[in-house]
Amino acid sequence: MAARTALLDRLPRAGRGDVVRRQTPLLLFGRSVAWMPPLLLLIGIALLDANTSGRFRIISWVALVPAIAAALCGVGGTAALAVLSLLTYVAIDRSWPHQYRTGLPDFILVLAGGLLAVLACTVRVRGERRMLHMRDVAETTRRTVLRPLVPGWGGLDHAAVYLTADSEARVGGDFYDIQPGPHGTRLLLGDVQGKGLGAVEAAAALLGTFRETGYHDPLLGTVAGRLEVRMLRHVRYRAALGGDEGDRFATGVLVGFPVDALPTVEVVNFGHDPPLVVGPAGVRSLPPGGGLPLGMGELAAGPPPVLRVPLAVGETLLLVTDGVTEARDPAGAFFPLRDAVAEALARDAALADPAVLVRFVRDATLRHAAGRLTDDTTIFAVRRRPGGAAAGPDAVV
Repeated sequence: MAARTALLDRLPRAGRGDVVRRQTPLLLFGRSVAWMPPLLLLIGIALLDANTSGRFRIISWVALVPAIAAALCGVGGTAALAVLSLLTYVAIDRSWPHQYRTGLPDFILVLAGGLLAVLACTVRVRGERRMLHMRDVAETTRRTVLRPLVPGWGGLDHAAVYLTADSEARVGGDFYDIQPGPHGTRLLLGDVQGKGLGAVEAAAALLGTFRETGYHDPLLGTVAGRLEVRMLRHVRYRAALGGDEGDRFATGVLVGFPVDALPTVEVVNFGHDPPLVVGPAGVRSLPPGGGLPLGMGELAAGPPPVLRVPLAVGETLLLVTDGVTEARDPAGAFFPLRDAVAEALARDAALADPAVLVRFVRDATLRHAAGRLTDDTTIFAVRRRPGGAAAGPDAVV
């Protein structure tokens, strides 16, 4: 187990850590020592030059010191090392007899190198600040589209992992949410076709509609219909603005937990992979439902059906986007999600816990794909809380 964990820690996980961040300084006992490598280089060059013959002078190499400092230190530190390099050059060069001095040309080289290093450091620091600001904007966008879900929200135990295929992005076309309301708790998971800001805008539009209609409308079929209309309106609006949104659509799964807390759930599937049910009885797939993706409902003979399927106490719904089901190993084989979950569940019944299940699917997917995901990936698991019920008439959330 420890060996497997060590392997996963070495995999380059999408969405892991902050890709864009301020240059982390070298620390020693909690203090920055980023100045130490260039200073040691300066001392080494000075000592070598002082102990070589006059035919092999290397003191002009101190021009490298501010260049290295520009990559490690701040503007002030780089400027200080540039000045120190220039002074060191003058002191060491003058200590040699006149015929061995490198003179004015190398002095100009060291001076120009220091000035350019300070300029380069200034550009680097400004770029870092700009990227940090962009990261903050992306984080705000992520929290707006994929809002944090508090534990036990809507009477459900839940866990989710969202990984972006773009290592520099924090949000993409995948979306999910839980909305408690007077008519029960509803959840939605989906994947907008395409990438970029257009997919993010479509995801935000669908989530906004879901959060309102999922709360107010008593029938899950009505919620599904409003999501379809919202997708069509969004596509037409973007097209009117001149955007290339004519073929935008979204697959998704809409699930309702009725107020009566019966061991059933209502499901509407918009062309998405059917959720898995993981529990003491094993692993099974929910019926596909036969619905078309959101935005393509005009091609269907009618709205997608609302399926009412059993969900026993202790069973967990596992919903994923195609970043999981279409993950390939180096040989090109798809990730066998259901078989992998069934095999792990046979070894450990605790896998049905949402948090444990999500961690397992995440790690297994990354291991299968050697840490390289080609699509945004969402893993979402929910189950009714023991003895709990979905939100009811008094819910105001």
